[in-house]
Formats: sequence, structure tokens, C-alpha cells
Amino acid sequence: MRSSTYSNEYAALRAWLKTKREEKGLSLREVGELVGRHHSVIGKMEQDRRKIDVVEFVEYCHALEIDPADGIAIISQTLK
Repeated sequence: MRSSTYSNEYAALRAWLKTKREEKGLSLREVGELVGRHHSVIGKMEQDRRKIDVVEFVEYCHALEIDPADGIAIISQTLK
């Protein structure tokens, strides 16, 4: 089991999160405020500069009002 932040699975998840944020019309700063983190942390999560912790992932999804299970499905599909 690998845990690289640069894997195809992470890339797919990051792209999904960024797309969902943009669809909601939210800036990195706005999402940071919603989850109580500095906007640079959110930016690093969306880019490939920081690993996404599972709790942060769920908080991010709740802030965007999206289902975390959809993000897990993205990872699962990428693993196939």
C-alpha cells in the first residue's frame, strides 16, 4: 500500500475537490474560513504540495456541501 501525495488517486481527488469548489463559486480563502484553516493550507491540498488528511477531507466536503462518499468513489475508480 503506497501513500504518495503524487499518486493518480490523489490527483483525481484533488481535481474533483477543486472542480467542486469552483462550481460552488468559492475562493480558497472562503473555503479556508469555512473549515477554520488558512487558505494556503487549502491551496496546498488542491495542488500537490500537501497530503489530504481524511478528517480534513470530510471537513472540506461538508464545507462545500458535497458527499465525501463521492470523493472516495473517485479514488476507488482510479485504483481499478
